[in-house]
Amino acid sequence: MPNYRMICSRTRHMNNQVDAPKKERSRFLIGSILWILALGGIAFFYQLGSIGLVDETEPLFVEAARQMTVTGNWITPYFNQVTRFDKPPLIYWWMAIAFQTLGVNEWAARLPSAIAGTILTGFCFYILKRFVPSKIAPFLGSGIVALNLITLFFGRLGYSDMLLSACFGGSLFAFFLGYASNRRWYWAFYALMGFAVLTKGPVGVVLPSAIVILFLLWVGQLRSVLREMKPLLGTGLFLLVSMPWYALAYWQNGNAFIDSFFGVHNVERFTSVVNQHSGAWYYHLVIVLVGFFPWSLCLPAAIINILKSKWREKPRSEQLGLFALVWFSVVLIFFTIAVTKYITYTLPLYPAAAILVTLWYVHHFSQPKQSWGLKLTVYLSVIVSISFGICAFYSPSWLDDDPSMPDLGFKIQQAGLQHVAASIWITVAIVGLILALRYQLRWFWAVNLIGMAAFIWFFVTPAVGVIDSVRQLPLRQIAQATVEDKLPNEPIVMATDAFEKPSLVFYTQNPITFINRARLIQPYLEELRRDGKTESIAMITTPTALKGSGMKPNQYRFLQQYSNYQLVRVPIRPSKK
Repeated sequence: MPNYRMICSRTRHMNNQVDAPKKERSRFLIGSILWILALGGIAFFYQLGSIGLVDETEPLFVEAARQMTVTGNWITPYFNQVTRFDKPPLIYWWMAIAFQTLGVNEWAARLPSAIAGTILTGFCFYILKRFVPSKIAPFLGSGIVALNLITLFFGRLGYSDMLLSACFGGSLFAFFLGYASNRRWYWAFYALMGFAVLTKGPVGVVLPSAIVILFLLWVGQLRSVLREMKPLLGTGLFLLVSMPWYALAYWQNGNAFIDSFFGVHNVERFTSVVNQHSGAWYYHLVIVLVGFFPWSLCLPAAIINILKSKWREKPRSEQLGLFALVWFSVVLIFFTIAVTKYITYTLPLYPAAAILVTLWYVHHFSQPKQSWGLKLTVYLSVIVSISFGICAFYSPSWLDDDPSMPDLGFKIQQAGLQHVAASIWITVAIVGLILALRYQLRWFWAVNLIGMAAFIWFFVTPAVGVIDSVRQLPLRQIAQATVEDKLPNEPIVMATDAFEKPSLVFYTQNPITFINRARLIQPYLEELRRDGKTESIAMITTPTALKGSGMKPNQYRFLQQYSNYQLVRVPIRPSKK
């Protein structure tokens, strides 16, 4: 008969065996959360509000959101006293809530984008954890989603695009979860498409629907899956989420809303060039190549890897790669066909690209030999990294040609940032070459991940601060000077020979008349004189614009100057005092 100590020992051993998987899962969960938070911190939250609003687009969103808090009208967005129907209101609502909670500042304005980027990163982690049998895959895939230049850029700015990418990507991830595991996720698919439409418009339902339908056609399961998805009930949920604002906006604004939102900012953007955003047919290919670097160098091999697989013979849970390929291709082709080209349009394809690259790396983890595709990709990455390092080293001599950023190259050189960037990419190239010589190419992903994180932390963020000090800080300073020096009820005019700077509307919190041609300044002043209602204007301008306008020094009074921007007072008619 076993003694008491032996029984207790066996019992403790059995309990430890039962508790071990629970402890392992807990450690993995904690590690996963810390990883996602670390990625979000590096890519999105680190020094989020350290620079001012970036002209020319970000202030349009931010000021429209601020106007909602001022007017109390949360249906019709306004910018500079004019309705702004470029985008639906979801991003404005989140910004306005942040303003009311945290105060009106740049950090609050960008908080929705940073949160959206972190959520998208976490969603990608969850998908890869569920459907890819590799412990490294979720960490690698989520890292790729967060650590690329395009996601970094729009996850740190007050645009609507990162929120769209989170809703767009979240809807497609939810579909695949419903398709491959639990059908309840289909409801999240419909709801998130509704939020995507509230963020960007019809593209939020057209593209996800097209991706899902084309994917199901490819795998031959369109009818069966549509029955599972309950499309009538799902469409009802989608409409419940997305349509109330559209109905209220039409009720408040009538056909002006329809003509502007649907006519100009959706149909015309696809069929013609809007806001001078044109480009060659390969424009978005170049954007993906540069914006998704260094991971973009892996994309050709990753796509070939998916096409070579026999996906029809695999269960649903193993079709993630094919789904990501359809997702990537539909978004890229759609915006390649669209006539208007803009850097933000390809943002929704980056989660799919991250999945493709991750699956390609995971495939090589299981191979005993290094394939020619892996060797070619790594050697190409080494060459491109060296090229990037050389370009970064000599970049200060190329950066002084932009009149809106005088002395930028000198400032970069003064901060020594060209040496930092060059060191990072040359180091990446050297380590990659060492791995190649030691036949350890499968671990080159770790080099890229660390290299990209270092590039963001030690170069991109400081360089953005330098650019802000040269490009945007003088505008904030001249805005503050204008607020201090303008007379009561005196109109503010910005008259230059360059693009409008809408950040002035936000920082002065006053309506501003923009004149972007020097030859139009004098006709504008003559019109004010004929009207006879204005005594003087506070004009933000530049020496070049003043000279080009033909104005004489005795026709205005100089007030203040910051960098290339001047504040002058222009009398229109004699004061009655």
